[in-house]
Amino acid sequence: MPRLYRRPRGGWRPSTWHSILFAAALVVVALVVERLVPPLTGSVRVADGDSLEVAGERVRLGGIDAPELHQSCGRAGEIWPCGEKAKAALVALLKGGNVSCRPVDEDRYARAVSVCEVEGQDIAARLVEQGWAVATGLSYRREQSAARNAGRGIWSGPFDLPADWRAAHPRPPS
Repeated sequence: MPRLYRRPRGGWRPSTWHSILFAAALVVVALVVERLVPPLTGSVRVADGDSLEVAGERVRLGGIDAPELHQSCGRAGEIWPCGEKAKAALVALLKGGNVSCRPVDEDRYARAVSVCEVEGQDIAARLVEQGWAVATGLSYRREQSAARNAGRGIWSGPFDLPADWRAAHPRPPS
């Protein structure tokens, strides 16, 4: 007896419309969740070049990595405290402005990885643009390129990437 229906090889495959509808549903869910999670606002304390505390919540700026607080860099044959300078740059960016952070993830230290703004400006983008942090993903590549080409901040001389510096200087066990 002949088959009237033959299942395609490889099993069921979604149509293009199914894929589009699924992607649209994900976007809608993401937008709803974003609106349900209120931004972090309030008093701010800076820990280092890419970590702060907002209203008592520990926050890590997403998409960047700044020199560690005790990290040093080189410039014209001299060693200088780039980690302290990165922290000072973050403090300067936050002065006199209202900080708002939108958590997007959580890191292994239970910090809210966030996109933060001060007076409508992306804080991470400004730090990378000024040369006080490196981009860790695709975001902020243009700002990093401009800082590197101009020799701003850590790009003014040799330095270890913050991740490499942390690997060479591990934290003592707690």
